[in-house]
Amino acid sequence: MELGIIGSIVIGVLAGFIAGYITKGRGFGLIVNLIVGLIGAVLGGFLFSVLGINWGGIVGMLIVSVVGAVVFLWILSLFGGYNRNNKSGGKSNG
Repeated sequence: MELGIIGSIVIGVLAGFIAGYITKGRGFGLIVNLIVGLIGAVLGGFLFSVLGINWGGIVGMLIVSVVGAVVFLWILSLFGGYNRNNKSGGKSNG
């Protein structure tokens, strides 16, 4: 199923928002949600293909993107680029 650029952007924003909600308890904002979701789609597609899992359709694409985005945010947290417990959006308070 071909979604086109608009459909891919919508899936990316949704995946980024859902991943942010899962890992942080809230989304990051439209642009960051889009970036996280698109990176998650690529990473999730790679991981699922390595595992031999193939999900089709819009729901399958969304699930793959969310899983990839959560993994991406987890990897960022390992390197200190994303702090799950910091609710100030990455800014220190002092």
